[in-house]
Amino acid sequence: MSPAATEVLDFPDNRLLPVLFGDHDRNLALIETRLDVTLTPRGNRLVIAGAKDARAQGRAVLTALYQRLESGLEVGAGDVEGVIRMVDEAPAGAQITIRTQKRIVTPRSPGQVAYLRAIADHELVFGLGPAGTGKTYLAVAAAVSMLLKGEVDRLVLSRPAVEAGERLGFLPGDMREKIDPYLRPLYDALFEMMPGDQVARKLTEGEIEVAPLAFMRGRTLSNAFVILDEAQNTTPVQMKMLLTRLGENSRIVVTGDPSQVDLPMGARSGLADAIETLGGIAEIAFVRFGERDVVRHHLVTRIVQAYNERDRGLSLRSANRKDNDAEE
Repeated sequence: MSPAATEVLDFPDNRLLPVLFGDHDRNLALIETRLDVTLTPRGNRLVIAGAKDARAQGRAVLTALYQRLESGLEVGAGDVEGVIRMVDEAPAGAQITIRTQKRIVTPRSPGQVAYLRAIADHELVFGLGPAGTGKTYLAVAAAVSMLLKGEVDRLVLSRPAVEAGERLGFLPGDMREKIDPYLRPLYDALFEMMPGDQVARKLTEGEIEVAPLAFMRGRTLSNAFVILDEAQNTTPVQMKMLLTRLGENSRIVVTGDPSQVDLPMGARSGLADAIETLGGIAEIAFVRFGERDVVRHHLVTRIVQAYNERDRGLSLRSANRKDNDAEE
């Protein structure tokens, strides 16, 4: 390869390079695969070989990851994937951070950047899109951060249990045993952000409440950060009920995937109804995630893409059939 096809990147602190490169240079291998470059370590230098644009992206990704390490942040495979996305589409967003007791959370896609900015700037935010885009995780991180800083007095995390009707009677056990499996993802996100003993204490003292949507009726939620998860499985009545709980110094984040409604056939989703009804209100933020925002295993992105392509194909064939029927 000609000298013009390579460039050298210098790193001041050798001690950070083992983490930057990853075990057995796996982070470098990931960057090589994603950007179509070749990376060759030489002491505190890294030789980047490849096409001009690919080299520029490789330099930007490695520089951003090195800066993460200098700031005391972690660098794992997910962080590498996220920085590649950010450098490719929205490099400025990589500076946003949320600090909780157990971790420092940074956005890994342009959609996540927009989402965190919306949460910071709006009292009501809708996070819409497929699984794996960090809608709930980031909302819980932002909520925990605000609680720890004293910006809100409590967190209220809610989901519609089982289905919009919340028919729990057929399940064994008392009410808590019936609903806990459906609220488990919210607990899991909390334990990612805070030590387990503190989560338990705050749950006992009422600073954190994890409850099914039905428990929100008749309340005014002031000085609170409220998260409604899996909102596509609410009815319009339930959605209106939750949104009208908003009190002074509170904010609500509603998350859901409009394409994954589990309501009975023919029932209208409260999330779809809210998008249609509230879309014209400037003070409400709607952040739509797409395939590029999936931050789980890279195979999840491919799976989401495959299903979306299948659904688009079905919609196109359905439209063509309707056109043919009309012509006949």
